[in-house]
Amino acid sequence: MTTASDTARLRAALPRAFGASLGVRLAWIGVGIATILWLLALCWWFDITPARLSRGVSGLFVILRQMVPPSPGAQWPDILRGLAESVAMAFLGTFLAACIALPLGFLGARNVVVNFLAHFTIRRVFDGFRGVDQLIWALAFVRAVGLGPLAGVLAIAAAEICVLAKLFAEAIENADPRQPEAITAVGGSRLMAIRFGLVPQVAPILLAQVLYAFESATRGAAILGVVGAGGIGLQIAERIRVRYWDEVAFIIILILVTVAVIDFLSAQVRRRLIG
Repeated sequence: MTTASDTARLRAALPRAFGASLGVRLAWIGVGIATILWLLALCWWFDITPARLSRGVSGLFVILRQMVPPSPGAQWPDILRGLAESVAMAFLGTFLAACIALPLGFLGARNVVVNFLAHFTIRRVFDGFRGVDQLIWALAFVRAVGLGPLAGVLAIAAAEICVLAKLFAEAIENADPRQPEAITAVGGSRLMAIRFGLVPQVAPILLAQVLYAFESATRGAAILGVVGAGGIGLQIAERIRVRYWDEVAFIIILILVTVAVIDFLSAQVRRRLIG
C-alpha cells in the first residue's frame, strides 16, 4: 500500500507524471490569452468585422450563382490559345530553370563543394532568390522586355531556378557516397566520380523534381497574364473586368482539367523513373 510519504517522493522524482505544475499551467494560460489578444488586434488592424464578412460571403454567392452554367462564350478560340500559351510558358520556363539549376545544384551540394564558406554562401543565395515571388519577377520582366509570353517565361525561370537548385543539391547530398569513393579509389578523377558515381544515382530524382516543378509552373502561369505576362491569365482578367462570370468559370474548369492531366502524366513518368 502506497503511503503519503511514498507519493511525496514519487511526486518529487517524477513531477510531470502528476500533471503540470501551477507555474506551467499559468504560463500556458498566459500564452493563450496573449494569442487571443494578438488575433483580436490583427482583426482590428485589418478591419475584419462580422458585417464585412457577411457582405463578402453574400457577394461570393452572387458570383457563384452567375458562374452557373459555365459558358465558353463567343471567343473560345482565344481561351484555348491562352491556355496553350500558359502551358508552353510553363514548359519553357521550367526547362530553362532546370538547365541553369543543374550546375548550381552540384555547386550547392556539400559532398561536391566541401569548402564550408563556399557552400554556406551558395545556399544562402538560393534562399534569398527563393524569397522573391513569381508575380514580382513577372512585373519586373514585363517592365524589362514588354508585354507578352516572353516575360512570363523569364518570370517562371527566375522563380524556379533557385528552388530547383536547392532540391537538386539536397538530392545530391543524400546520394550513396560509396560509388564516387570507389571510382576515386581506382584512380578516377573528381569529375569522373561526379559523372559516373553521383549523376546516375540522382538523375531519376532530379528529373522527377523537374516534372513536379512543371506542374507547379503550369498553375502559376495561369495567373501571370493578369500582370501582362501572357497566357490564360489575361483572358481571366478581361472577363472579370466585364463580369462575365460564366466564362470565368469555364476557364477555371479548363485550367483544372489541364493541370489534372499534366499531374497524371508526370506522376506516371515519376513512378517509372524512381520505381
